[in-house]
Amino acid sequence: MSFLAILIALGLEQWRAFRWRETAARAYVRYARNLERKLNGGRPDQALLAVVAALAPAVLGALAIHFAAAAIHPLLGFAWSVLVLYGVTGLRRFSHAVSALVEAMNGNDLPAARRALAAWRGGYTVELSSHEVAGLAIERGLVDAYRHVFAVLFWFVLLPGPAGAVLYWCTHLLAREWAGAAPGEEDTPHARARARFGEPARVLQDALDWIPVRLTALSFAIVGDFEDAAYCWRMQPETWKDEEGGVTMGLLLASGAGALGVTLGGPLAMPIGPPRLRPALGLGDVAEPEQLPSAVGLVWRALVLWLLVILLVTLANLAP
Repeated sequence: MSFLAILIALGLEQWRAFRWRETAARAYVRYARNLERKLNGGRPDQALLAVVAALAPAVLGALAIHFAAAAIHPLLGFAWSVLVLYGVTGLRRFSHAVSALVEAMNGNDLPAARRALAAWRGGYTVELSSHEVAGLAIERGLVDAYRHVFAVLFWFVLLPGPAGAVLYWCTHLLAREWAGAAPGEEDTPHARARARFGEPARVLQDALDWIPVRLTALSFAIVGDFEDAAYCWRMQPETWKDEEGGVTMGLLLASGAGALGVTLGGPLAMPIGPPRLRPALGLGDVAEPEQLPSAVGLVWRALVLWLLVILLVTLANLAP
């Protein structure tokens, strides 16, 4: 039933994005901020309590509704799983954002491409070249596809009902909200306090990421240039440890860049001061706007591979 639920949820998400997803995310972030104000006293036990208080109601609530609905009728439990998965997956945003960038680039409208990139990932984009726009779009696309599709699907399949999908989605929101200062941002005492408070959430996210990020990186290698992806996977992730997402996302991006045959990372323009130097990931030339559809294709091929594996596992479990 997990395979069918995933197929329906992905189909619904491609047909029309869940309109309340951002509203639900903002509501959960407000709840996380209230917990931080009440519990951030600088002690590790308070930070751990905040993570439990933030995750338990959402995860246990989703699981309780699933079992209650399934007790009434199995189809109701199935429908609840589909609804939750539909609400937390988000491949459509990646593909549509890339489509907007490709349209702007095809029209030689670099300012429009910069605005589209800023609307998608945020950050400073005013001085970016077309190569930098393409590279950052591929980086964000691979990370978004992992965070909002592959990792969610992995935990949805592994844990009962929709509990795994909710657990990962909420953990990611917490780790992002309590991250402190992002690379390149001002490091203030408040940001450092928030970073310490968010340490348990980030540790949990790293634990939840350990298996699915490697499976996703392996999938990119299988459906792309396997030799280059494997080389980049072995040699490059550690160089990304001081960047957004750390070594975990470095592994994912290195494999994806190697599979695509492009180089990601490199200098990033800042609103004030010189560019921020970032390590290079991947092999080959810098990303070109023409390679954006290839990145979307890589993600879709990896997703099809995952669906085939899930289908085979489902059929094997049904066999007498």
